[in-house]
Amino acid sequence: MFRTVLRSVRRDLRRFALPALAVLIGVACVSGSLLYSRSLAAGADRLQRASRPDVSVEVRATGTPGPSGTAPVTDEALLRRLSALPGAAAARGTLAGPAFLVARDGTLVGPASQAAGVNFVPDRRGRDPRYPLTHGRGPHGPGEVALDRWSARRGGYRVGDRVRIVVRGEVRSVRLTGVFTVDDPAVAAGGTVTAFDQATARTLFAPEPGAYASVTLTAAPGTSPSVLADRVARALPAGLEAVPRAELDARAAAAPDRAKLGTLLLVFAGIALFVSAFLVGNTFTMLSAARAREHALLRAVGASRGRVLRTVLGEAVLVGAVAALAGYAAGIGVAGTLGALFGAATGPAVAAPLEPLAPVPLLTALAVGVAVTAAAAYVPALRASAVAPVAALRTDLPAAAPSLRRRTLAGLSASAVGAFLLAFAGGDLGVLAVGLPVLLGGLVLLVPVLAPPLARVLRAPLRRVSGVRGVLALANVCRNPRRTAATAGALTVCVALVSAVTVALSSLSATADRKAQAQMPTDLRITAVDFAQVGADTARKVARLPHVAAVTSVREAAFRLRDGSTLWTAVVDPDAVGRGRLGALTVRAGSLDDLARGVAVSSALAAEHGWRPGDRLTGRELSDAGVPGGSSLNRPVVAVYDGPEALGPALLPEGALAGAGVARGGPVTSVLVRAQPGGTAALKQEIRRALDNPLLVVQDRGDAGREAAEAFGPLLSVLYAMLSVTVGIGALGVANTMGMAVFERVREIGLLRAVGLDRAGVRSVLRVESVVVSLLGAGLGILAGGAAGVAAVSGQTGAVISVPWASLLLFFLGAAVIGVLAALGPGVRAARVPVTRAVGE
Repeated sequence: MFRTVLRSVRRDLRRFALPALAVLIGVACVSGSLLYSRSLAAGADRLQRASRPDVSVEVRATGTPGPSGTAPVTDEALLRRLSALPGAAAARGTLAGPAFLVARDGTLVGPASQAAGVNFVPDRRGRDPRYPLTHGRGPHGPGEVALDRWSARRGGYRVGDRVRIVVRGEVRSVRLTGVFTVDDPAVAAGGTVTAFDQATARTLFAPEPGAYASVTLTAAPGTSPSVLADRVARALPAGLEAVPRAELDARAAAAPDRAKLGTLLLVFAGIALFVSAFLVGNTFTMLSAARAREHALLRAVGASRGRVLRTVLGEAVLVGAVAALAGYAAGIGVAGTLGALFGAATGPAVAAPLEPLAPVPLLTALAVGVAVTAAAAYVPALRASAVAPVAALRTDLPAAAPSLRRRTLAGLSASAVGAFLLAFAGGDLGVLAVGLPVLLGGLVLLVPVLAPPLARVLRAPLRRVSGVRGVLALANVCRNPRRTAATAGALTVCVALVSAVTVALSSLSATADRKAQAQMPTDLRITAVDFAQVGADTARKVARLPHVAAVTSVREAAFRLRDGSTLWTAVVDPDAVGRGRLGALTVRAGSLDDLARGVAVSSALAAEHGWRPGDRLTGRELSDAGVPGGSSLNRPVVAVYDGPEALGPALLPEGALAGAGVARGGPVTSVLVRAQPGGTAALKQEIRRALDNPLLVVQDRGDAGREAAEAFGPLLSVLYAMLSVTVGIGALGVANTMGMAVFERVREIGLLRAVGLDRAGVRSVLRVESVVVSLLGAGLGILAGGAAGVAAVSGQTGAVISVPWASLLLFFLGAAVIGVLAALGPGVRAARVPVTRAVGE
């Protein structure tokens, strides 16, 4: 049997080329994703170990309050006590927080999410083992910093230069005294590390006065980290834990963010393999039909149905194994390309060599390639084994195709179920993940029923455009509707995914645009980029500018009321909010002019608690740990209002958090500005010039809407890039069908040539047939994908359904281009068929 399989594959090698290529691409995506994820994890683990070479044990808070009801802190007293433990060579207090580096050209260096500020802890020789200096010296005093080498190079700075740093919302001009090397995850991700002296770092980043974020210890020679961790744990108060180095590395390795990219790549690799299965199944279906007499002869000479089944499956396994091996080799290149692209786009390269012979990716590639090919070929193999031996005696016409009745009923049922699931999904992704495949499967099953009506509609226009050649092409489309369905099915899946993504993200973008503009409280809003903050004196600086009618900073404060409920408030300037100067609120009861002596609540909050003007609210402010103990609240309700979420659900005057409570009120989240009539545009430019801070964003309503809408653009680009692989495989499916059709229709092509159809006419017939099949698949895909995209967002409150008709039309026309390109090669081969040989077959 093995020799029979080898001969069959060798004989039909050209027919197996495109299916093997499709499986190769899918396996390359899978193996490349696995190898890259493995390399990424190894590099991250190596970086984690190298980032803090002096850490044997780390002491940090568990989040559980101590006996006093407050969260314990790691302070200088605890640091001294731990450093005196047996087996501890050194102890270090760690301080860290966001610190942003501004380049010479005024732009932010690196992503804001990876801008780290740290404390420089020198030893007796002025060196910090965690941040070894390569140039200069460590920082001393608030006017000096040191930078990592990668950040200094990107910012264009050298030792001795004045450097702009943004910390706690304030722009500082400091002197660069040193440059150091560091193996830090922030730098590897393209970020920056800025080192401050101990006193300055404590002022900027200490969680509480005199406290550290954590304490790390270095084990003395001969003491293992686990032993030291046990000793440290016995000396700690409740609420603190001692974590040995091995556990720290294990926790970092288990971080969920590490696997996100690899998982996303594997999802799209699985989609590519799923589309490849259409191509493989179609190929074996056509081969089984072409070999019907051969299989019947095998049955006639004694081969059992199982023998024929195993022979066809053996061919599939052989093709899948060869494609899987080649795909794994290509996957090594894919993994290397991913590593190069992502490394170049973020930070300095992290040494993480690929393991091309890693057993898990290799075995997975082989198993996936063989399994997908064999599974796709099983049904065609089963049909081939069902050929009766008597069919070997037939020399005239092929057996009649089975009825489409059961297929049509199954397609109608599946389409109805899929449409029902999408209609009532309500934005539930789990329901959508089931409904879309069911709908696609139903539509593909219905293609044999849909093809003849489509042919009748297109017959007249195609006759006028291309004459008899168009009519012949339509007849070929309807001749074998099952083959047409299998060919169109791959494109249907691809276009459906692209259309669903396009419609969903377009609708989400439009929804975000509308919500952002509706929630814009005033003419202008000043906010910080993610992971940064607005300076405490920003509102004061803006208030001095011309064209300003009213301005207030907004902070958040939470209070535990006497009844046990929690009141979230926006802390604002009462003068700016009162007398309608801000113009963003509608008063339903009471007056905002009295906000300085009370509190205002939104209509929804008042209805929930039954509050009215005159009711008194009492409670205590909650700390960051959620423990009452800050400023007290004992104020009457002076107004009930409606307004945007940024000014709710309650308003509190700044004076309510005077003294020590100011720090507990939280950082400034935004600054709201109302411009004088006609001065919005001018004021926006004045604010930008006055603040001169690249981390602050000054927006009007249009800016807010555009920013919210544009946030989906990068995601759409990434999804398009990944889905383009599946579209390419779908195009291979059309090309494969047309190429195999040439082998089947040699005699037919010869007869057409004999009655006067020239070479160009033969190519035209195949081209029109390919385009019609491609457009049929694309049309069904757009229909299903558009419905899924609408269903994905329709369950959201205030959702805006935006169908990008221009993009969907482009997809439809792109399918026509795919049809033309897919027919080029088969058309050339068909035109080269000698008339005499074709007629003689």
